[in-house]
Amino acid sequence: MELRQLRSFVVVAEEMNVGRAAARLHLTQPSLSRQIATLERDLGVELFARVRRRFVLTAAGATFLAEAQDVLRRSDEAVRAAQRTQRGELGTLRLRFVQSATHEALPRLLGAFRDAYPEVVLDLETMTTLRQTEALRDGRIDVGLLRPNAPAPIDGGRKRGSTAAGGAGDHSPGAGTVVVQLGPGLASRAVSADPLVAVLPARHPLARRQRIRLAELADEPFVFYSRPSGPAVHDTIVGFCRAAGFVPRIEQEAADVQTIVSLVAAGLGVSLLISPTPLSNPEAVVYRELSDDLPRWQLSVAWSPDNRSPVLARFLDLL
Repeated sequence: MELRQLRSFVVVAEEMNVGRAAARLHLTQPSLSRQIATLERDLGVELFARVRRRFVLTAAGATFLAEAQDVLRRSDEAVRAAQRTQRGELGTLRLRFVQSATHEALPRLLGAFRDAYPEVVLDLETMTTLRQTEALRDGRIDVGLLRPNAPAPIDGGRKRGSTAAGGAGDHSPGAGTVVVQLGPGLASRAVSADPLVAVLPARHPLARRQRIRLAELADEPFVFYSRPSGPAVHDTIVGFCRAAGFVPRIEQEAADVQTIVSLVAAGLGVSLLISPTPLSNPEAVVYRELSDDLPRWQLSVAWSPDNRSPVLARFLDLL
């Protein structure tokens, strides 16, 4: 039994006239009659009968009509779902992100994607850059929002998304940002380049100033990223402090940015975070620019070119 036989049967049942049904189906009347006869033979039941010169459904035909209409409806839905999936309008996007992406880039990118493709399921989770690159290579995730390198100074400026990019004063990739290749098998595109900022209790003497030098924090207790939660970030910030002439005295550690900010607000120390920073009560904690000539931290979207997911392609189209 084929779908075309079911469609022919349903049209005949709707018209109750083989001639009109044949016209709707663009078939000859003898061809349509043979289809119905073959279907009845395959089923082993009569679907139609003539009563007082009228063409009517039998009881078996009426039951079969309801089921055939349901099969055709579900078949049409399956076709539409497959086509929409191929276009990237349905499916699942498995996205992982570093914590520092949650305050600006992640809401911006996900908001635009959700508006464009509201029926795609979003599978989201925080994950360190190292784990993201492993998961991308293994095919366990589709896209990562990560920090592809520890920053280091560079010269010059190039176009957005290239090895380096020019510009300053905002979160666009700019001079002072290095883009290190993520290794074979992965591609990336820069979405921002973010400065390091000082996090201070609102009543701290340095909070009265808009910019401070890193060395001015030399004698302060620090609240720091725990190293297992982000070894590259932890080690690079410690390296900046060493370059400024001191080793940070780390008194508290936390695995997430919001906890770090809360501990600073409680007066347990100062901290250094990658901008953008979380919203907070300015009467409890403040963020201050650093006047040191420090490189910015690139934030990139990364993916595997071998991943043929249509949903991934639609996400990349919006970058």
